[in-house]
Amino acid sequence: MANFKDIKGFIFDLDGVITLTSKYHGQAWHQLADELGVTWTKALADGLKGISRMDSLEMILKAGNKENDYTEEEKIRFAAKKNDNYLTLIGKMTDEDILPGIPAFLKDLAAHNYKICLASASKNSPIILEKLDLVKYFPIVVDPSKLKKGKPDPEIYVRGAELLHLKPEECIGIEDAAAGIQAINGAGETSIGIGDATELSAADIRFARTTDMTLVNIEAAMKINA
Repeated sequence: MANFKDIKGFIFDLDGVITLTSKYHGQAWHQLADELGVTWTKALADGLKGISRMDSLEMILKAGNKENDYTEEEKIRFAAKKNDNYLTLIGKMTDEDILPGIPAFLKDLAAHNYKICLASASKNSPIILEKLDLVKYFPIVVDPSKLKKGKPDPEIYVRGAELLHLKPEECIGIEDAAAGIQAINGAGETSIGIGDATELSAADIRFARTTDMTLVNIEAAMKINA
């Protein structure tokens, strides 16, 4: 792990770190399931987490024994409709949806002249940043459509460091999922995990809550783990 004094940039994941968009994905899939006549259950909702759009649709259709009822073209239309539902829902987001402690942390990073980048797999992240009124903190956003591989591959974090014009060892990446921590570590950057200690055991530094993530706490953790 790097020394705190060598850190010049922070690369953020979006969902689970800055805000929670998973609930909106769930609501959008629920709407589509209702339209398709598929019973929505908690088990189905939990099974969709972290799954691609088309795989999620297949899971919903299978839950209703409808996986063979539609053509590929119809399935593509259903997936597009889900995304439209999702965009409508996130259109109602405001700065009230930012996770606790994040506005103060971003303000502190800016005050100390750290470079900041967003590294989210979501193609909708620029829209979400706008709704949260956080665009001013994220002049640099990795475009996931230009990447060849998704997390846990390190490509998105490697690209983030490149866009910041920093070496990997000068960057800290922040994630809430094991695949994201694997991506940060694979890029040669210092990893911060937000959440469950067991799931995020590979993180260099872990905080239980977003409110615990401050420059003072990060510096202290890096000294302890050095």
